[in-house]
Amino acid sequence: MQIQKIYKLFIASSGISTDTRTLKKDALFLALRGDNFNGNLYAEKALSLGASSVIVDDPKLKNLGANSIVVEDTLKTLQELATYHRKQLNTPIIGITGSNGKTTTKELVREVLSQKYKILATKGNLNNHIGVPLTLLELTKEHQIAIIEMGANHLDEIKNLCCISLPNWGYITNFGKAHLEGFGGVDGVIKGKSELYNHLIEQQQKILINGDDPLQIKQTKNYPVSSFGHGKESTFQISTNEKDDELQLTYNDQIFTSNLYGAYNLNNIAAAILFGYIFEVPTKSIQKAIQKYQATNNRSQKIKIKNTSIILDAYNANPTSMEHAIKAFKKIATQKSVLIMGDMKELGVESEKEHQQIVDYCLEMKFEQIDLIGPLFSKTKDVADRVRKHKNLNSFTNFINAQSQLDFDHIMIKGSRSMKLETLLPLFESKL
Repeated sequence: MQIQKIYKLFIASSGISTDTRTLKKDALFLALRGDNFNGNLYAEKALSLGASSVIVDDPKLKNLGANSIVVEDTLKTLQELATYHRKQLNTPIIGITGSNGKTTTKELVREVLSQKYKILATKGNLNNHIGVPLTLLELTKEHQIAIIEMGANHLDEIKNLCCISLPNWGYITNFGKAHLEGFGGVDGVIKGKSELYNHLIEQQQKILINGDDPLQIKQTKNYPVSSFGHGKESTFQISTNEKDDELQLTYNDQIFTSNLYGAYNLNNIAAAILFGYIFEVPTKSIQKAIQKYQATNNRSQKIKIKNTSIILDAYNANPTSMEHAIKAFKKIATQKSVLIMGDMKELGVESEKEHQQIVDYCLEMKFEQIDLIGPLFSKTKDVADRVRKHKNLNSFTNFINAQSQLDFDHIMIKGSRSMKLETLLPLFESKL
């Protein structure tokens, strides 16, 4: 009964707020707790700033007044409220997860479906136990489809996000070597990501899989799915091609072209195209959406500085995405190209081995110039003169500043988010 009471307050409000710095008048303030913050401390301030009501979980605040409700756990209340709201509207929801490419895939699917429908999609990377419910609470009667990105670094996280969002469709981009520390290894990654498929199967909902991926076939065995792939057994039989500076995908004699960088994005593009067909978006509209989508936010972003082409892929990195990026860069690299890589995080006991394997792979590919940044890459074995190691970003910056001028035709920048490799762009702008 309490969630129904809170829901009435939510419907009458201007929306949910969890931060008094961005609180809008008549918002419903929900006091979340975290390792470094306690929203309960700002409940009175929220009311003074014009919040319609506040939801708190500190019993000491029970005397705040008629516009406050004390609950046992505000996070749990947020999640229950989101599920309750989702059930009232019953909007079709597509859940997307995976080790690599889930945000790019989400954005591509949003671009395609927006050609015909009013879409709500996860903003940025608000894909966790807080971001997913906050996204769901932005649903209105006008939205015809919602696309919910689900992130996780431990088992049961995707399962819980599914219980909150209740998806009708699901797609897993891939199973890669990401968050090995939290998942306990690759088997844990497969098990954790597959929680999306497990939920959909239990609820008899719909699944799209990459039919070229044996693991996806295995994880959905004996369940009717839609699939795309190069083989005749796929529901949607496709062919793919890299042509000059663009990616091409053909389905049903129709050609789709994309400006995205790297063959590893072909599956992301395919998923978006096929969701377009599943939801009956006209072919020409799908082609238009795929053609105009540009990568942003440091995700395989193509940048031109004078005569130098830079691939900036500094949003995240794990052994699988590193290998894909290196393989793609090899196709365009020359003697005047440089590969710049920053440490990969959250690999646990596998960290030393995985960093060494990436270095070995780079040497296998015979790149002329390789720069490694960070303490983890610095610990790898000395293997060749063309490999330069820098203990941190500052060390690499000093190295570049010591050069009078740089002369590269292609630069690839790839590393984990915490390495902040995107901050190198102004440096290259001044030196190229």
